[in-house]
Formats: sequence, C-alpha cells, structure tokens
Amino acid sequence: MDYTATQSGFRQRKLQPHMRQRNSSVDGTDDSHVFEDTSRVGPGSHGAFRNQQAGPQTGEFSGQSILSDPMSNLAMAYGSSLASQGREMVDKNLDRFIPISKLKYYFAVDTVYVGKKLGLLVFPYMHNNWEVSYQQDTPVAPRFDVNAPDLYIPAMGFITYILVAGLALGTQNRFSPELLGVQASSALVWLIMEVLAVLLSLYLVTVNTDLTTIDLVAFSGYKYVGMIVGVIAGLLFGRPAYYLSLLWCCVAIVVFMIRTLRLKLLSEAAAEGRLVRGARNQLRMYLTMSIAAAQPIFMFWLTYHLIR
Repeated sequence: MDYTATQSGFRQRKLQPHMRQRNSSVDGTDDSHVFEDTSRVGPGSHGAFRNQQAGPQTGEFSGQSILSDPMSNLAMAYGSSLASQGREMVDKNLDRFIPISKLKYYFAVDTVYVGKKLGLLVFPYMHNNWEVSYQQDTPVAPRFDVNAPDLYIPAMGFITYILVAGLALGTQNRFSPELLGVQASSALVWLIMEVLAVLLSLYLVTVNTDLTTIDLVAFSGYKYVGMIVGVIAGLLFGRPAYYLSLLWCCVAIVVFMIRTLRLKLLSEAAAEGRLVRGARNQLRMYLTMSIAAAQPIFMFWLTYHLIR
C-alpha cells in the first residue's frame, strides 16, 4: 500500500511536468489571443466593428422616432390649442378692465397732429370748428382730426412734467428720489380724483353724453402742457415769467375746455350758442364751467412750489 502510494505519488510527481507543459501550451495560446497586439490593425477593422455596434442601435432609434412622431405631433397640437384658449381668455378678461382696442384709438397720432394739438392748447382763440369728425357713426382717428381727444399728449405731458419737476428741484438743491416720487404720486392722485369727481357729477346731473372715462382722462391731462411751459419759463427767467406764462396757459386751457366740452355736455341748441332755459341745461352749463375752472387751480397747485 505504501509503495503504491509512493508510486502513485511518484507517478503524479512525474506526470506533473507533462501536465504543466500541456497547460502551458494551452495558456500560451490564450495569452497570445488576450495580449494580441492590435496597434498594427488598420482603421477599417475598427470602423467595421463600430458599424456593427451602431447598426442595431440606429435601427432601434429610427423605429422609436417613427413610433414617437404621432405622439409628439398630438402633444404639440394639444399644447397649441391650450395656448390659444388661454390667450383668448386673457384677452377677454383684460378687455373687461382695460379696453386695449379702445386705447389703440387714443394713441393713433402722428407728428402733424401733435404739433397742431399743442398749438391749439396754447393758443385756442383762432380755432373755429370744434366738432369731432365721424365716419359711419365712429369718430375718426386723432391723426385725422385735431379735435379728437388723445392720450399720447397727456401721457407724455405727465412724464415730462415729472422730469421738469426733478430738474427744478435739482437746481434748488432739494432733489431726492423720495421727493420726486411724492411729486409724481400726488399729480397722479389729483388726476384720478378729478376724473372721479367729474364722473360723479355727470351721474348726479344725469347727462346723456358720449364722453367716456378715457375721454375725461385725456381732457384732464392736457393741463400738463401749460404746467410744463410755466415751470420752464420760471426756471429760465424767474418767478415773474412763471406767473405770466402760467396765466396765459390757464386762460388758454379754460377756453379750450369750454369750447370742447360744451359740444359733449350741453344740448344741441345750447352748444350752438342759443339761449335755452331749463334747470337741466343750467346744471350742464355750470358743470362745464366748473370743469374748465378747475384746471387753473390744479395747474397752480402742482407747480407753485417748484419755482423759488
């Protein structure tokens, strides 16, 4: 038994070199494949290998794009329909509070209209025809009729008035952003209060007129032109020039407001200058005169502290 064990052990020890040789031959072939030098391989083989890998992926992606195109088109159509519905809803609700379509009419001006309107506000005495022109029961755009109200001059006048007020405060070493903000807010508040007072008066007097709130804002904003003229004259030539120019502009705006509003508030006979008796017509006349007389008061109140 020992011999056999030793013999078997000897045989095993003797056979191990042969087995190692066989294994080494096999391992050698594997190592040659594993550690094969690929630096001498041409670029064509790499391109072929990449094409073989990219081929199925390209086909897969093209199939996915074909399948996803109908879904993306449906999603885009649904999104565009939602966007159009939302835009219509916003426009409808916005027109309820801010009439955008009507505001476009009041800003339909050009350079010729602005020049004529400014001349009419400063010197309204030679103007004869104060009626607004109509085309198929619709007033023409302001650029075609100098008598039509607009919002461009009041808006630009308000902004220019704030800038001129800042300039006046700066020349007196009193400028500050807070004081300029107070100046702008006070002017805006007085304008709103004036328009609300006129609307309340029209409601109490029960005047049937085609004047709208935007028309009243436009007519109330024309006084900024005279205010700017007065402040600039005061800055250039002193306080006497301020009083003279402001007095001139105050008289001009009173004449302008009376001749414009009488066609809107009074009856046809009273607007033509004929004497018409009646309590309602007298109230309308008083209301017209009150609106016109309030303009010089606001003009002086908002500018007298800017000139020293």
